[in-house]
Amino acid sequence: MNWKKRLVQVLWLLAGIGTIVLFGAAMQQKNHKTCVGVKVEITGVEDHLFIDENDILAIINSKSIVSNQATSKIDLRAIEMALEGTAWVKKAELFFDNKQVLQVKIVERQPVARVFTAEGTSFYVDSNGLRLPLSEKLSARVPMFTNFPSDRPVLAKPDSLLLESVVALGKYIVADSFWMAQTAQIAITPQATFEIIPTLGDQIIVFGTADDYAAKFNRLYTFYKKAWLQNGINTYEKLDVQFNNQVVAVKRGTAQIAVDSAKAKAMLQMNLDALVTDSVRNMPIPTVKIDSLKLKKQIVSINEKKKLADNKIKNNKKNVNPLSIVKKPALAKPKAEMKKFGG
Repeated sequence: MNWKKRLVQVLWLLAGIGTIVLFGAAMQQKNHKTCVGVKVEITGVEDHLFIDENDILAIINSKSIVSNQATSKIDLRAIEMALEGTAWVKKAELFFDNKQVLQVKIVERQPVARVFTAEGTSFYVDSNGLRLPLSEKLSARVPMFTNFPSDRPVLAKPDSLLLESVVALGKYIVADSFWMAQTAQIAITPQATFEIIPTLGDQIIVFGTADDYAAKFNRLYTFYKKAWLQNGINTYEKLDVQFNNQVVAVKRGTAQIAVDSAKAKAMLQMNLDALVTDSVRNMPIPTVKIDSLKLKKQIVSINEKKKLADNKIKNNKKNVNPLSIVKKPALAKPKAEMKKFGG
């Protein structure tokens, strides 16, 4: 029995040694394998490619020459970080397949809007709100937003919230074929609200903020279907969808009539004010004629009456007799008397 146990131990030892040898040989063989090629696959885009295979290969070769290079000497993680550092690359994944071909999987960022700032600059923004540079190769077919208030690298809180609204509207429009075709431009107002300029129809759509944007688009779409069938698309010059459960439509020309009426009312009020002012200005001032001689006699008469009153008061004071002083008789002092007592 002892020799059987020893035989099993020897066999296990030989199996372990063999495994180590095979593993070392495999590692040695892998170190001597070379990259036979690179295959690039770009996903995450539909109709446009802002970064192509040549751009990816240029970035890879800038980090390391991979073709005919030993696979052990190629730093895949460093190449991935370099690729993801490119603005238009959202994610990069590299690995060698069993044929020693370097597989490069790229997910490209998808722009959802193009933004024009008040300073005259322009940039794309993706679904995560990341600002992307323009491409010299092509222009993306995405909704266009104008008059964004800032182009600073770090946005203030109100501008950052406004950019989030731009992203939300852009994503909704890009995903809807009707609104993608019907939206020509979206203007940003100084109050941080939106006004849509449609492709078909000569009107302004007052959209308001991006709150409940899906419901607003649905109301507008329902109104479009009815308006096109009943009155035609150019009947209205202004559509307002910012209020809940309603679309306020202003027919063409009525807004101008209201403005003209307001102007006429203001001009009438100005004319009335001017007429009143002129009437007051031209009103004659009444004159009072004063007879100086008669006035002088009245003053003299008043002065004489005053003097007579003063003299009368003085005379009355002189005729008043002073009160007489009555002296009381002095009381006689008692005399001292000496009395004799019997002795």
